[in-house]
Amino acid sequence: MDSSPHLTRRHLVLGAGAGAGAVALAACSGGSTGSSGYGAGAGASSGSASGAGSAGSGPAAGGAVLAALADIPVGTGVVTKDAAGAPIVVARPTAGTAAAFSAICTHLGCTVTAAGKQLDCPCHGSQYNAATGAVLRGPASKPLRAVAVHVVDGKVVSGAA
Repeated sequence: MDSSPHLTRRHLVLGAGAGAGAVALAACSGGSTGSSGYGAGAGASSGSASGAGSAGSGPAAGGAVLAALADIPVGTGVVTKDAAGAPIVVARPTAGTAAAFSAICTHLGCTVTAAGKQLDCPCHGSQYNAATGAVLRGPASKPLRAVAVHVVDGKVVSGAA
């Protein structure tokens, strides 16, 4: 009878810890593909888009210039921000193509850094391929989420072509 309050208190503490862990996990999870936040495809386009540019608004209607393709060595990526201020990786898989990914690690939500042909998560050591967003080393098990981009006049622009 004497152990009952201690057992109840222990269960309460363990239950609260489990609940907090579940909330943290839900907050850090990437969700399912196609969830709000980023485009669905890894838009790897080359050349100029037809109908590019509305007067004075940039190279593509509604698209923001993210980087100059010439500033990204082939096979690497750079971490920058999208038009909404979210961190993204803009990559150059081949000489005339671009791809982009969320710069948020799929493990626990830290922002990755560019390191040549890979992206490194400073929090737990996950590594990703800079050109594809694929996991090279865990603990992350999911690739970085693709962001739609295309190339217009040598500039990487947000959105699908």
